[in-house]
Amino acid sequence: MRDSLEEQARRYATEAHAAAGQRRKYTDEPYIVHPAAVAELVRSVTDDEQMIAAAWLHDTVEDTPSTIDDIERHFGPRVAELVDQLTDSAQPAAKNRAARKLAHFRHTADASPEAQTIKLADIIDNTRAIVQYDADFARVYLVEKQIQIQLLRQGDSHLWRQAEQTIKQGLAQLAQPPHCVPESWFVKQAAKYGAIN
Repeated sequence: MRDSLEEQARRYATEAHAAAGQRRKYTDEPYIVHPAAVAELVRSVTDDEQMIAAAWLHDTVEDTPSTIDDIERHFGPRVAELVDQLTDSAQPAAKNRAARKLAHFRHTADASPEAQTIKLADIIDNTRAIVQYDADFARVYLVEKQIQIQLLRQGDSHLWRQAEQTIKQGLAQLAQPPHCVPESWFVKQAAKYGAIN
């Protein structure tokens, strides 16, 4: 009996990230723990197997030698299209982080509701880890994600609210000791992304 589409995607992503030597930045766990968490968040709002498969695969093209053609050959055009919409394309002309992120925000803003749902799940899981393990980077990251989720309103509303709450909790945590980041810092940081409007 052939494995389900999701099981094939799980195995493909596990092997691709492991072969690329990729591990979670803060915990050194196998990278697949992140796609697994994203897939579970997506599963909490849909039983669409192609969306769940794309959740497992969402970082493979960005982070491993796999291509969109590889994904389409193994999983079909719809899964490949979702993964493509979630892949942060290289921005060679972008001079700084803010410019690169603005280009990525626009890319995900144009994504389908299904891809936006997967992106929201991705943001939720990454936000939890970054706030827990890297408060310095979290200051910048949370401002970026606060801006980005405003462009992901077509995604699942339950995951959107969860993403918003996770970001708000992170910002509140950074405002408290030992971090004590003033609100004015976040406002100034957000102004760097003003070009999004």
